[in-house]
Amino acid sequence: MTAQDGGCACRHVRYRMTDKPLFVHCCHCSWCQRETGAAFALNAMIEADRVQLLEGEVSVVDTPSNSGKGQRIARCPRCSVALWSNYAGAGDGVRFMRVGTLDNPGALAPDVHIFTSTKQPWVQLPAGARVFAEFYNPKEQWPKDSLMRYAAMKAKSAPPA
Repeated sequence: MTAQDGGCACRHVRYRMTDKPLFVHCCHCSWCQRETGAAFALNAMIEADRVQLLEGEVSVVDTPSNSGKGQRIARCPRCSVALWSNYAGAGDGVRFMRVGTLDNPGALAPDVHIFTSTKQPWVQLPAGARVFAEFYNPKEQWPKDSLMRYAAMKAKSAPPA
C-alpha cells in the first residue's frame, strides 16, 4: 500500500499515513456511537511514527471511555474534527486514525466489526464479515506482519530494564 493522506474539514490539518494500517476496526459500541454521533466508528490502527503531520497542529482532548482508562482525541483546533485517538491500552505508540478523514476513505474496509452486541438494529453487516459481539483476541485475527510490527513498536517504547 502506498501512503495515504487525510485531514480535517477546514484543511488546516493535513497528515500522511506512510504505511498500511496494522488493522481496521469498525466499532459499534455505544460509546463510539455517542462520540461520533454516528452508528459506528471506523478506525485504522497504525504506529504513531508512521503518521506524519504535514500541515497545521492538533488539539488533544482527554475524553472518557467505556474502559474507564480514557482516550486522547486529536482534533483540529479550528473545525474540531477528530482525526485520531490514542487509547490507554495501546498507549501513545498507536494511533486509531479516523478512516473518514482520509482523502480516499473507501480504500480501507474494516477487518473486523466489534462490539456488535450494541450495534444499531438497522445496520446490516456484510456476509462473511468477521463479527464479534464484544472484543476479540488480536493474536487470532491480526495478520502476522501486523503482530510483528506491534511487538516491535511496544519493545521500542518499553522502558529500559
